[in-house]
Amino acid sequence: MTNEEILIVDDEAAIADLVEVYLKNDGYTVRKFYNASDALRYAQSEDAHPDLAILDVMLPDMDGFALCQRIRETHLYPIIMLTAKVEDMDKIMGLTMGADDYITKPFNPLELLARVKTQLRRYKRYNQGSQGPADALAQREAEEIEINGLCISRLTHQCRLYGEELSLTPTEFSILWHLCEHRGTVVTSEALFEAVWGEKYFDSNNTVMTHIARLREKMHERGRNPKFIKTVWGVGYTIGEK
Repeated sequence: MTNEEILIVDDEAAIADLVEVYLKNDGYTVRKFYNASDALRYAQSEDAHPDLAILDVMLPDMDGFALCQRIRETHLYPIIMLTAKVEDMDKIMGLTMGADDYITKPFNPLELLARVKTQLRRYKRYNQGSQGPADALAQREAEEIEINGLCISRLTHQCRLYGEELSLTPTEFSILWHLCEHRGTVVTSEALFEAVWGEKYFDSNNTVMTHIARLREKMHERGRNPKFIKTVWGVGYTIGEK
């Protein structure tokens, strides 16, 4: 059984209650709210220890995108957005505000449960830290990469750029690690999506592009000629040692 805490925010009581039942049946602790104000008050309290949040986009007092952005000011745990809208721009907006995943209503509760487990596994790896002294040097060499002032460690799940620590979500870290692990080669958008999200990629999927844009912003990359993550138009992305 698990003891992870899930924050649910949805003004449709039937949906919130249904998700709560599935999560509790799987052993999760659930904190459920029907509006953004109460949820934000809880999320910012000392008693709150969520491991993941599920936020509806359409809330009566504050939209889910704004709530996501407020949570992201102080917390890095995964956020999954729920929405009845299917337009790509809605998805892109949610991801830009800091969401890690997105599922459209109506949805299968078992699919949502699978997404929750995927995000929590990534979040646990992100926060695992070093695993002990045994053959630490060899392990560190295999699990740390440095590229022209960018240092990323899968042991500590830390990333530094010119000595400054970057505050990355688990998803952002996974994307950057995958690119660094394949440095010098072009990683297709399809391969990157399937490696990080573990799902089939579709041509209309803008998830990778949006996360790359957010990564570049955190790395202070501006303009059309970024130093680190470069776009190979029509193919994918590369990070090189130049």
